[in-house]
Amino acid sequence: MIPLYHDFAGETVLVFGGGAVGSRKASRFADEARVVVVSPAFDDRLADLAEGDYGAVDLVRAAPDADAVRGWIERVEPALVVAATDDAAVNAAAEAAALDANALVNRTDVSAADRPGSRGARSVVVPATVEDDPVRVALSTGGASPALAKALRERIEADIDGAGAMAELSGSLRAELKDRGIAPEKRREAIRRVVRSEGVWKGLQKGDSYGRQEADSVIEEVLIE
Repeated sequence: MIPLYHDFAGETVLVFGGGAVGSRKASRFADEARVVVVSPAFDDRLADLAEGDYGAVDLVRAAPDADAVRGWIERVEPALVVAATDDAAVNAAAEAAALDANALVNRTDVSAADRPGSRGARSVVVPATVEDDPVRVALSTGGASPALAKALRERIEADIDGAGAMAELSGSLRAELKDRGIAPEKRREAIRRVVRSEGVWKGLQKGDSYGRQEADSVIEEVLIE
């Protein structure tokens, strides 16, 4: 499996299962899509999501069996189905119905390591993520070690601190240099040095204007070479 990014704006994610796993998956998508959770009971965190600022999390109290999940998928028309119940038969039925409906599916009780090479193109894994908007890093161990994925996420969080501000700055500089008619080779070298400059990173920690000043100095050095 290879990592891809998917835009869920305006889409619906249907989650079967309101326990800890279903709650975690629902919260992962709550700020990016409408989320519908179908379950006979709900984790306390799900109730908080539904009543909080998100407003796009709908809790439906129902206990669909393997024969009923297909009807839910037909009614909701989700872009992604998350099968997160404690019933393997229900999860398998949800997976099959999702694939028949051309939706993506994330089945939580079967890891990629359990069935190497047997997953279809619409069967997906939701990785651990580290974010400093607009920078986002996705982590997966192929289902082999969720604990390692969590540990790596904690390490990377510190490493990418400030990466969002650097992305915004370098993107703006790249556009400005292009507008100035700077040759592509010089543009690439200038931006490369900016993103590798300790002075720029430290400047951004003080504020955007400090980072910009440091970046301008780096760029001028490149342009006069």
